Amino acid sequence: MSYSSRQNDGPLDSLIRALAGLPGLGPRSARRIALYLLTNREKTMTPLMQALEQTAAQVRACSACGNLDLSDPCRICANPQRAQNIMCVVAGVADLWAIERTGVFKGRYHILGGILSALDGVTPDMLSIRALLDRLEGTEEVILALSATVDGQTTAHYLGDRLQDARPGIKITRLAHGVPVGGELDYLDEGTIMTAMKSRALV
Repeated sequence: MSYSSRQNDGPLDSLIRALAGLPGLGPRSARRIALYLLTNREKTMTPLMQALEQTAAQVRACSACGNLDLSDPCRICANPQRAQNIMCVVAGVADLWAIERTGVFKGRYHILGGILSALDGVTPDMLSIRALLDRLEGTEEVILALSATVDGQTTAHYLGDRLQDARPGIKITRLAHGVPVGGELDYLDEGTIMTAMKSRALV
């Protein structure tokens, strides 16, 4: 009888279920990873356990922008050399990291925690929009660096209206050339994101 046909509920089953719940993994991939970890305990499993425990204990969310770092505020928010008059709004931490990899943006960030989605039931009150509006003091430009999906663009239009109401006359820009329709920022290469940042246009 193969392992997949057993009706057990032990630690191995729990590990497989946990792995299968990760993005991009299904039950088959989870079983392969679990088997690899178990057959390479000292080389892979033990270091992975230590890394997970350390990360869970030390990494925290920045109370200012929402980034994940070892300190609060994060290193980006605490850096006095970052431009304080320009803010880049992104949906999630992965998007912030993707932009940071390009090295082209030297201002502040704000993480929304998602995008508006009627299908998924994501409403404005579920995003950190209020916190964004509270951080606009001294901000001259807000870049809406949201994915070029229908939901991403809907979110950008909504934020544009809210920002203009809160700070009339504030410059609001969005990513332009280089981001394909339907593209997710976290899957784009650095060159594409860099071009989009440099070619941003008024909303």
